Amino acid sequence: MTDNSDNTPPMPSASDVVRYLMAHPQFFSDHPALLAEIELPHDSGTAISLVERQVAVLRDRNMDMRHRLSHLLDNARDNDRLFDKTKRLILELLEGRDLGDIIDALHYSFDKEFGIHFTRTLLFGDTASIGGSQARVVSLKEARDNIGALLKSNRSFCGKLGDKEKAYLFGDAAMQVGSAATVPLSNGQTFGLLVIGNRDPKYYRSSMGTLFLAYIAEVLNRLLPRYLPQ
Repeated sequence: MTDNSDNTPPMPSASDVVRYLMAHPQFFSDHPALLAEIELPHDSGTAISLVERQVAVLRDRNMDMRHRLSHLLDNARDNDRLFDKTKRLILELLEGRDLGDIIDALHYSFDKEFGIHFTRTLLFGDTASIGGSQARVVSLKEARDNIGALLKSNRSFCGKLGDKEKAYLFGDAAMQVGSAATVPLSNGQTFGLLVIGNRDPKYYRSSMGTLFLAYIAEVLNRLLPRYLPQ
């Protein structure tokens, strides 16, 4: 008598099933009755069908993509607004007839257009020979004694300032400044420092780029020297 068990085909492995379904993605469409028999455990401990699970996954992916798209659109609108404000500022700086006009236009735009809490412009030189603007004129030696670390690297800075640096740059408003960004003004040699501050200690962080501030500084580097004594 022949043992029929020897002729029983082996059961397919899980990997065999996976390969088959990948090769035949329409399988469940051709056998819809099977969907009622397939269950996947849900986070809550209940069971849902494969179709329900697929719908949930697709819904989550769709929500994620919509959030990403919305974020990209918001960034694009913010960049457009920033471009328009920057363009207006540059034109106003170019139309300045003297040092006072340029500095006044800069501070007004930063305050009213960009909503920057604190703006300071330091120029290094003789107080008697540079005047008539909102810029604060100090000697280079005095600046080095108080903010030497900011000037030594000749690079932009973002983050929290030391108490001494903050007091020197912002004066009576120092206690209100949580974080700041600075960029040196230079045309062959450093002749000043552009400083902005925010009440939020985390607003200007060391990881934050200073592209906008550096761009404005580049414009000032070309405009201001013509009004400064040699």
